[in-house]
Amino acid sequence: VEKHFHTLKSILFGLCLLSSSGVPGVYTDSVSVFLMEGDLVTLYTDTETNQQENIKWYFNESRIAEIPGDQSKFCTDDQCKERFRDRLKLDHQTGSLTITNTRTTDSGLYKLLINSSNEKIFSVTVQGVSAKVKKSEGQSVTLDTGEIKKTNDLLTWYFNDTLIAEITGNQSKIYTDDERFRGRMKLDHQTGSLTIMNTRTTDSGLYELQINGSSEKRFSVTVQDNCFVYNLQIPCSNVAPGATHVFFVYIYIYILFIFLLFKERVSNMRLLAVHSARTLCLLHTQGCAAAHKH
Repeated sequence: VEKHFHTLKSILFGLCLLSSSGVPGVYTDSVSVFLMEGDLVTLYTDTETNQQENIKWYFNESRIAEIPGDQSKFCTDDQCKERFRDRLKLDHQTGSLTITNTRTTDSGLYKLLINSSNEKIFSVTVQGVSAKVKKSEGQSVTLDTGEIKKTNDLLTWYFNDTLIAEITGNQSKIYTDDERFRGRMKLDHQTGSLTIMNTRTTDSGLYELQINGSSEKRFSVTVQDNCFVYNLQIPCSNVAPGATHVFFVYIYIYILFIFLLFKERVSNMRLLAVHSARTLCLLHTQGCAAAHKH
């Protein structure tokens, strides 16, 4: 009996090791991904590939992409081609899959297979949005319901799944548990529209309107940080590297031109000014382009 007991104990120990570590060479990893409709998403393999590896991507068990050796193949059936038309990209170095201009119909399970053994699962959820709004920091943004509120309707506003405001009948309430919006929100009692004043980058996210508990509209809001270039306030995303240098160009030309006016050598010195400006622009091409753009 004691001998059989030790044998049973060894078997159970082996099963515990197997269940905790998995079968050698085979693993299953799961990743959840949430994004807004229209965004780009990349499903990373977290590995480097070589020409001997065969990488396959599946969407809800249908193969959508493959890298056999140094080749790449997309969508072998008409349904796949219709769904992902020109929106799939593969990274040949890592095998990672990128989906551009995502749609709600892209939601589902994406499975990665490497050499038909190593497996990774991605659960992708693409949330539909009624509108995408971009603002610069400090501006106001109004999320419009687009309709007149009915007397008995209960309207609730959520920011990233957190309740921030509601209107019941003629009463309204702004929730200040989250300090981020304190003193910066107001509600329109006639339409239920929500206005956020003096926006900040931390206001970026998903705003959802529910009417009587049913989701009606979603707004994807992006608030861009501002850069200050010589006291000019410009969205940072619009400032190219070297943009600040162009101001030196204008200052240089202005001072030189004024000096030449006093010296009564305008005709000749204009050529010098233009030449100097062109030289500096060549050094800071991106900065000049940004300045002319703005």
